[in-house]
Amino acid sequence: MIGCIADDYTGGTDVAAALRRAGLRTTLLFGIPRPDLRLPADSEAVVVALKTRTVPAADAVEQSLRVHGWLRRHGAGQIYFKYCSTFDSTDAGNIGPVTDALLDATGSPMTLICPASPGHGRTVYQGHLFVGGTLLSESPMRHHPLTPMTDPSLVRVLSRQTSRPVGLLPLPVVRAGREAVAAHLERLREGGIRHVVVDATQDGDLQTVAAAAEDFAVLTGGAGLAGARGDLLAGIRAPATRHDPITGPGIVLAGSCSAATLGQVDRARAEFPSYRLDPAATPDPEALLDKADAWLRATYDGTPVLIYSSATAEQRVAGIAAMGEKTADILERALGALARTAVELGARRIVVAGGETSGAVVAALGVDAVVVGDEADPGVPWCATTGTPPLRLLLKSGNFGSPDLLVRAMKETP
Repeated sequence: MIGCIADDYTGGTDVAAALRRAGLRTTLLFGIPRPDLRLPADSEAVVVALKTRTVPAADAVEQSLRVHGWLRRHGAGQIYFKYCSTFDSTDAGNIGPVTDALLDATGSPMTLICPASPGHGRTVYQGHLFVGGTLLSESPMRHHPLTPMTDPSLVRVLSRQTSRPVGLLPLPVVRAGREAVAAHLERLREGGIRHVVVDATQDGDLQTVAAAAEDFAVLTGGAGLAGARGDLLAGIRAPATRHDPITGPGIVLAGSCSAATLGQVDRARAEFPSYRLDPAATPDPEALLDKADAWLRATYDGTPVLIYSSATAEQRVAGIAAMGEKTADILERALGALARTAVELGARRIVVAGGETSGAVVAALGVDAVVVGDEADPGVPWCATTGTPPLRLLLKSGNFGSPDLLVRAMKETP
């Protein structure tokens, strides 16, 4: 069994979708698993999604090590640390500190740093991360409110997060094949390199790297390398099993401020009744939630609605000026509370845009495990809860999805 630790909830759904797509029977858990939680006996991949991307590094390390121990006790032979394909982090971490802790826990001398996910337009060349052909530092990620990415060099970024040496696996070596990759990695290991940034611009590159690193106790990266490992573990790409659809009323809750989500929200506003959580207009947190809750109760009749806090840079500045530095936390908690109201009113299909928002909604609904189903878009799977009432969740990373994803998710039967 492969065990994955994801640093946010939508990252968890992304990597779970990649493993399921490879043909592995995949279970997705939210938060540190309960000691008494029992996995399905046929699980071949288990993904534990945490909310550690932006917490203090010491907290991220502590939670990740607890999950590592739980996964090992439940039979995980290889640990995969999943972070965003745009390497979302700050100079303090948390990618470097968590990776170091996992290597120390397993006694491993080396791991790979591989955020490349060509299917999502994330590629790495000469150690530099590109988003859709644009350097990371020139992409919309440079304006991210929590983890602005202004340096495209993964070697430099990671070197600011760890005291351990960082090296590079260049593309010509990857293209030379598995044996060349294995030999290069051995030379780096002998030279004391701890972290190896991987060049990859095509899915075939990831397949080569995954094969060369099959014996690594710890791997790290985006969903691309995890999917390549899943392909090797599954042997063949098995057909995905469709799940019985959960029909019924739906709601979209959007908190991400990424350019992709802002465009998707604009599409959804043109189709559905919508309400914006605006901290500049209503700076009191209790009043902000009360007004939105009243609107939802008065408006919701079983047809789709949209509630969003997604905002432009100017709107975010105005909101923080009015409500303070805790604005993002307040908005996430409000969206979680509104998800509870929506379920109370009969919503059974819940679409969430944004990693932090997804974490708040899942926590508010008390969901700790789901069955991973079919993907609405690459890396964005429908997930079925196992509790009562049964829900279908679509947790979307801010940058993921086609422009009409939110609309399709409400109009199509998953």
